[in-house]
Amino acid sequence: MRIMIVTDQYPPMVGGVPRVTHDLATDLAARGHQVWVVAPSQGARDIRRYEQHVRLYRFSSFEWPTYEGLRIPFLPLLPVRNLIKKSDPHVVHIHSPVVLGNIAQIMAGGLRKPVIATNHYLPINISRSLSNDAVISKPFNLITYSYLVSFCNRCEYVTAPTQTALNLLYEHGLKAPASAISNGIDLRRYTPGPKDEQLRARFHLPPDRPLILHVNRLFEEKRVDVLIDAVAKMQSKAHVMITSTGPMEAELRAQVKRLHLEDRISFPGFIRDADLVPLYRLADIFAIPSEADLQSLATMEAMACGLPVVAANAFALPELVHHEENGFLFQPGNSEEMARYLDRLVDDAALRRQMGAKSLEIVAAHDRTQVLTQWEALYRRLSLEFIEAKERRRRLRTVRKYPGYQRTEHHPHIVRMGDVFSVRKSHPEQ
Repeated sequence: MRIMIVTDQYPPMVGGVPRVTHDLATDLAARGHQVWVVAPSQGARDIRRYEQHVRLYRFSSFEWPTYEGLRIPFLPLLPVRNLIKKSDPHVVHIHSPVVLGNIAQIMAGGLRKPVIATNHYLPINISRSLSNDAVISKPFNLITYSYLVSFCNRCEYVTAPTQTALNLLYEHGLKAPASAISNGIDLRRYTPGPKDEQLRARFHLPPDRPLILHVNRLFEEKRVDVLIDAVAKMQSKAHVMITSTGPMEAELRAQVKRLHLEDRISFPGFIRDADLVPLYRLADIFAIPSEADLQSLATMEAMACGLPVVAANAFALPELVHHEENGFLFQPGNSEEMARYLDRLVDDAALRRQMGAKSLEIVAAHDRTQVLTQWEALYRRLSLEFIEAKERRRRLRTVRKYPGYQRTEHHPHIVRMGDVFSVRKSHPEQ
């Protein structure tokens, strides 16, 4: 199939959406599909590349002022239309409802191409300051959802990575056909395995303490401050590793210093891919206090490596973390409760093993190969429906132009015009 993926977030940008869109594009290409990706460039030049069997079209852009790393393109209306017309995709799959998504939706509609929208966003992802403001947060959130749902309702089909995320759209007026399709996890790569003690030494991690791992960008809504406060309240001795970078890093480091936790919490910075799986295997517990996840890739990765999870009971995290089965859920923002659950796991190795095994069972439903099969089935169905609709419109135009035209009941390729029968060649799309 010919598939076009449109996204405002794509590597080298770091984060969940860039990874999801990149992995979907490259995995579909590896399965033999022709894939085009439309994304912003990292500067003022348009770029065309062929990477990992994906045709990548980047359009000149500027940086979005309220979201670090996000780029907004300079309205490439005609180039996007020409690209859709030239590539002739069976489906256009939009992952960002902003500039490129709007342009692609409009142009694909004019060229009669089915459009799928996948929503990865919460209002807080668009503007943290407005979403958290006590006075204007409610109207801002309503306006944001009104825009998101209006965008989605103009698409042929809508997906979200979890049922929780989809229900949020339904609650705000989603009418388009929709379903939940997981972002998926590569269970061939993320698996349990032996601990790499050389990696422990390289990151200067103490060998005599259980390791609590947190993997997430350091943004305000990820609430890493709650994890740090929880460490200060823990009774047991464990080491916490907070990976990645982000705008909150300086403030979080200052919090660690203020609480005198330098010997219990480390910030290794961005973790390269080669070290990520060994780091999950080195860890004993995964912790995620985030209050803004519609699906957490890092949590799925940790579960696939056999870790128990302590997570905030917020948004879609309870779909992955089942309380007292593969981990614990605590009230969002409650560092005391989080500390109690972390202590319980640190002190009980058998419980960690039991809950880690349950994590493996739960995450199996998110196997990447199953998710790709779901996408392929959806793409094919929408493409066939559009072809059938196009054929119906063509027949209707013919009937209107020639009132005596009709197709015989048992021989659809034999056309009757009054008392004259003739054989019509099959339409190329049939």
